[in-house]
Amino acid sequence: MNMQELNELDFSNIGDWPAIVKVLLILILCGLVGTGWYFLYTEDQYKELARVEKEEKELRLDFEGKQAKAANLEAYRAQLAEMEESFGAMLRQLPNRTEVADLLVDVSQTGLAAGLEFELFQPQPEVPKDFYAELPIKIRVVGKYHEFGEFVSGLAALPRIVTVHNVGIKPREGGNLVLEATARTYRYIDEAGG
Repeated sequence: MNMQELNELDFSNIGDWPAIVKVLLILILCGLVGTGWYFLYTEDQYKELARVEKEEKELRLDFEGKQAKAANLEAYRAQLAEMEESFGAMLRQLPNRTEVADLLVDVSQTGLAAGLEFELFQPQPEVPKDFYAELPIKIRVVGKYHEFGEFVSGLAALPRIVTVHNVGIKPREGGNLVLEATARTYRYIDEAGG
């Protein structure tokens, strides 16, 4: 078949066309129908499939994360209970307003029991924090080095929390030393306002 014969094909009588031309026409028409079908129907389904697969991956990751949390739920509950118990024990070490005066007496008695002489014992104004308040106490005591150690050790042994900050030690005549520091005790601020 040559170009002359192709130009003479009659579109009104396709049945008389040569078999090879009919096959090519059918293939072209099938290709056009398939392409049209793809763009009109199948392409949207592929896009929807990709979106759903992405959503499935995200949901799977979310599920695996939640499953891991659920698997460890009892351990988390036990850890939370332990933390609450520990927090409660720490709160019991913070005096309430009525116990602060007794605690101040305990601090001064600890210094006297260690053999120290107080030159200054000056409670400062409270400093409120999140759920507690700091009560700084400026102290200046005179004594020997080992007495200072006994004093600080006695403070650590008190049933309430007392910390020592800004420690400075200077020599004094007669072989004694002067310790200047700020002892801080803490008070729990209850939710009722103080």
